[in-house]
Amino acid sequence: MENWLTKRARLTPNRVAVQYQDKQLTFQEVAEQAHGMAEKIAVVTENDTRVALITHNTLTGYLAIMALQQLGKTIVFINWRLSVNEINFQLSDANVNTILTDDSYTNILKVEKQLKLSELSTRKKVNPVTTFDDSFVTSIMYTSGTTGQPKGVMQTYQNHFYSAMGSALNLELRADDSWLAVVPIFHISGFSIIMRGLIYGMSVVLQRNFDAHQINELLVHQNITTISVVPVMLKQLLADLPKDVNYNKQFRAMLLGGGPTDSVTLHQAQAHHIPVIQSYGMTETASQVVALDAEYAHQKIGSVGKPLFPVRLKIADHTGKPQQQGNIWIQSPTLTIGYLNQPDKLEEQMIDGWFNTEDYGYVDSDGFLFVQGREGDMINSGGENIFPNEVEDIYADYPGISKVVVVGVPDEQWGSVPVAIVQGDNLRREDLIQFGKNRIAHYKVPKHFYLADYWHTTASGKTQRKPFLSELERLKELK
Repeated sequence: MENWLTKRARLTPNRVAVQYQDKQLTFQEVAEQAHGMAEKIAVVTENDTRVALITHNTLTGYLAIMALQQLGKTIVFINWRLSVNEINFQLSDANVNTILTDDSYTNILKVEKQLKLSELSTRKKVNPVTTFDDSFVTSIMYTSGTTGQPKGVMQTYQNHFYSAMGSALNLELRADDSWLAVVPIFHISGFSIIMRGLIYGMSVVLQRNFDAHQINELLVHQNITTISVVPVMLKQLLADLPKDVNYNKQFRAMLLGGGPTDSVTLHQAQAHHIPVIQSYGMTETASQVVALDAEYAHQKIGSVGKPLFPVRLKIADHTGKPQQQGNIWIQSPTLTIGYLNQPDKLEEQMIDGWFNTEDYGYVDSDGFLFVQGREGDMINSGGENIFPNEVEDIYADYPGISKVVVVGVPDEQWGSVPVAIVQGDNLRREDLIQFGKNRIAHYKVPKHFYLADYWHTTASGKTQRKPFLSELERLKELK
């Protein structure tokens, strides 16, 4: 395909491409400024095929992404929240010589060249690449590494294009839409918004940090039509939004990733006329591959929806044999071409063109997917399978609980039992246990409840289970 930025600047040069704070740039202005930045970056990355980038959701970071694509470089996105050791591992694994950062990043990394974008000054005349080859790896993002070291997921232009197509058909997006990007642009949920902006000719509004009140102000007073959030963001937005206030009349979709939400939250959103579209996807699939239309949000609470138009889905065991409940397998043109430096890893999860996501779930009689959790998170207690997500969803409705995570711990009698780590006010173990027994099978009710003083999350806001396991001995147990 023709260079997306070049094409878009030619098609709609005067349409607003990006907004950051009080500044707006049209697609023509983005093309011009990205070209200027590309001339500066070219001086320090002449022999680099891959360039690492650390940036917040800022205009400078957005232009750096555009510039690197104009130079035909593969962008290795780095999560600035990681420790120096974690980042150094990724830089070494990706064989990166140069890392570009925004001014806020001050740690010194083990790399040949570490440069701030604001410090680049010398220019070298360059011509933007003419075409974006479908199979070219434009981005590499490292998975969270829940098992072993994180893996570099390679994403091609084809992956991003088909992701944009599936999303457009599902959300019925238009060129006059405006998508608020507050999820990190180093994460697939944020970067995919930028790619969609180029493909659709849609405006992207960048927000550096998530602040519920600031986001609500934007959604109320500006003509923003779409936003991507994770469950914790949705809850905070609703908690901050006054009862008699709704978002602007053009607002059409709140795309929810990172897990389903609970019925209380959905009813709160409905009271404010906020269409919540729950979805399912991963770094390996270049964003969502399954989504739930807002009209089914209450009818199918807990479901993430149906596969998007380019995607096939089935439930099967580890051998690929179909079954009613089991691993979630997909076929999709958005699927990664592989993991960097680990050519066999993807094949280990593939059978006959189907990819085993290693998530566990089922599809109901109407074709809606329900994700029960990672297979590795499943707790086997006395021969019964317990999915932490199910228990967490139940306790999300408990008055006084603000956060909850469920993990399995060894037990002599049952092999393993569930326990819960919570945050909230006025919580008593006896009340919590009785609440659970009234709603779920007794063996699913956590045997112990611990009060967390810190909440472990990923960069996108997802709760991390494993760090809580190592902290149980020091956490205060509720009585």
